[in-house]
Amino acid sequence: MSLFPTYKRHPVHFVDGEKAVLTDAQGKRYLDFGSGIGVTNLGHKHPRVLEALMEQARAVWHVSNLFEQPLQVKVAEKLCQITGLDAVFFCNSGAEANEALIKLARKWAKDAKIIHEPEIITFTGSFHGRTLATLTATGQEKVKTGFDPLPPGFRTVPYGDMEAVKKATRTTTAAVFLELVQGEGGVRPADPAFVRELADWCKEKEILLMIDEVQTGIGRTGEWFAYQVYGIKPDAISVAKGLGNGYPVGAVVADSRLKPVLGPGTHGTTFGGNPLAMAVCDAVLTEIGQTGLLEQVREKAEYLKKKLDDLVRSLPAVREIRQKGLMVGIELDEPAAPFIRQLLENGLVVLPAGEKVLRLLPPLIVSEEEIGQAVSVLHQTLSQTKIGV
Repeated sequence: MSLFPTYKRHPVHFVDGEKAVLTDAQGKRYLDFGSGIGVTNLGHKHPRVLEALMEQARAVWHVSNLFEQPLQVKVAEKLCQITGLDAVFFCNSGAEANEALIKLARKWAKDAKIIHEPEIITFTGSFHGRTLATLTATGQEKVKTGFDPLPPGFRTVPYGDMEAVKKATRTTTAAVFLELVQGEGGVRPADPAFVRELADWCKEKEILLMIDEVQTGIGRTGEWFAYQVYGIKPDAISVAKGLGNGYPVGAVVADSRLKPVLGPGTHGTTFGGNPLAMAVCDAVLTEIGQTGLLEQVREKAEYLKKKLDDLVRSLPAVREIRQKGLMVGIELDEPAAPFIRQLLENGLVVLPAGEKVLRLLPPLIVSEEEIGQAVSVLHQTLSQTKIGV
């Protein structure tokens, strides 16, 4: 095979998808509770999104950001209205959005606070991307091995430890970078009291509060963004995954005082915010905004929670279930990989989140019937699968 051996792939080739169901090359159907790692929030082949993409594809695919793009302005205005923030930069992925956040924080600190070597506080268990800066910000050593020397300017403290944040704060601190629900770190929601205290601390110390909403954004937690669930307002957020429902796109959304920081020549992208991506984003935001989907997500999340509570009581292999909206981590007392393989064999796609955690990220349009089917497969598989299968 001519590919780098970067991924340990399952021997399954999906050739079709519709709503919450995938079909492989042999015609076998699977419930998709991975959503391409939290991407296809509106499911596969969503009619509004598909039509928007096809209509734009028949017009123009790409023009550079050296020319006016009214559709970018339209989508940016929607994001600002949804978030209560004021300025948007479009890129191609979550890692790029987080990279832009890091650059934004550093330049703001140099311009506004005259900090020559600004630092950013991050947290253990976090995951922010695979570029050199974002993997350095990530609080997991396994992603950093072999890539040193890593860029300076980051201090990593225990997740949820406010005293550690205070001790790590210096006159050179520019920002705190936080996932409100750690996805790759095991689906671990932050404690609300910690989040409120952190927001107050950042405001008091004039430090930027930057929230990584790459996986939690666009309805995943039952609101547009997780910070709205927690009742805080960050200075800037990163967005990707669900924003394009599978079309590559990312964005930074920031407060008005940060808007002048990225002036002409300070940052850029060739493909970011291209017409195809913007047509898809516009359709996604319109669909969620007009259909009452967020309320449905909250209702489905509650239904899923009740079903999973029964799972905990009946299966000794399950240690804990952590959930925020339709983002679920099932922690086992054994390695998750054999269970994931068997779940796939039994027609259910789920994801890992660390060595012993099953991660469920169903499409937001999943039905209660499909939730019931998925939990039934989980129960059957977790009851019967043994290590080494």
